[in-house]
Amino acid sequence: MLKKLLKNLLQKFTEGLSRKMMGAIIVGAAIATFGVHNIHQQTAITEGGVIGMMLIIEHWFHIPSSAITPILDAACYLLAFKFLGGSFLKISIISTLTVSGFYKLWEQFPPMLPNLSDYPLIAAVAGGIFVGVGVGIIVRQGGSSGGDDALALTISHLTHRRLSLAYLFTDLTVLTLSLTYIPFQRIIYSLVTVTVSSLLIDQVQNLKLYKRKPKTFAAEDA
Repeated sequence: MLKKLLKNLLQKFTEGLSRKMMGAIIVGAAIATFGVHNIHQQTAITEGGVIGMMLIIEHWFHIPSSAITPILDAACYLLAFKFLGGSFLKISIISTLTVSGFYKLWEQFPPMLPNLSDYPLIAAVAGGIFVGVGVGIIVRQGGSSGGDDALALTISHLTHRRLSLAYLFTDLTVLTLSLTYIPFQRIIYSLVTVTVSSLLIDQVQNLKLYKRKPKTFAAEDA
């Protein structure tokens, strides 16, 4: 009985998700997390968005990141659910779990790319490319890889501005606040990586590879 119930719930949850869409989410999650694990984490390039905000709160208020991150992500997802609807939330849950799974996978292996700490500009550009392409593929399927994407998509939806501008707004706001404890010399490379990733996410989302149109959200799904 329980097995049948779980099977029915899984079928209902994945209803409307094609194999092509699931495959694209997996590929996008693998690309983005590979870049973060093998480039950003090795070179200590700080992030904007939710991750950057988490680091700020952790530094100034000494609250563990494990406690901050779920709260910030939940707030972003609740906001996105209100304006983007239930379809977005369903796909985002799947993509977020996939991203978490790939982070766990990469952690089982030593770094697979050379350490670019001595070449921070190259690291910033390369990391931005991995994140931009990977997250762009996920966003193209109508989901998000975390609270950062959910917040940017909501801002883009409400303001009718390009997604890249929404990402830059949230990232630059957080990176500016990060100057309260991080030297400008380190922040400059983060500005490079978030600019590259923001522009690429926008381009990948709207790339015309086949007839399928990029996912749009309707408030009535809420």
